[in-house]
Amino acid sequence: MQTYIAILRGINVSGQKRIAMNELKSLFEELNCRDVKTYIQSGNVIFNHTSVDDQQQAREIERKLVQKYTFQVPVLVRSQSEWAHIAAHNPFLKETGIEIDKLHVTFLSEVPSAVNSDKIKDLQFGKDRFILAGKEIYVNCPSGYGTTKLSNSFFENKLKVTATTRNWKTVNELLKIAESVSDEAGK
Repeated sequence: MQTYIAILRGINVSGQKRIAMNELKSLFEELNCRDVKTYIQSGNVIFNHTSVDDQQQAREIERKLVQKYTFQVPVLVRSQSEWAHIAAHNPFLKETGIEIDKLHVTFLSEVPSAVNSDKIKDLQFGKDRFILAGKEIYVNCPSGYGTTKLSNSFFENKLKVTATTRNWKTVNELLKIAESVSDEAGK
């Protein structure tokens, strides 16, 4: 068994695509996920599974969501070790004067093509900055994420991949939960 983190895009936002967390937990259990935990109402699920293909796992979760709720929800899955790497390698943490509560990570469904990545590499957005690193984009928004142009839609349109963002606090909290789920499974 391996520990994974699934992040769902756009559920329970402004009354749209409502999914109760106990129902979401049950849905994952129906997919043979074990030790399922959810974190806040925005679609963060930590679980253990025998799968080794996170892309296939994400598609299975998406299919099950459509069957149960009749609406599409993009799902991205990362292993605990991938998530730990993401949390440990935020390049903005090496800079002085960075406000931790202004950091975010945009998770991508796949590594964008070089052609699409090149389209955004030199773009400037005032004080807002981003660093593309494989399937993740580290984002620093000094004035707050609510006012930035560096949204999921921006990255999806430019990079032609699915994207969903979590704030830095959530990234770290999900890692802590994943570590405890992994520890419990190992006992």
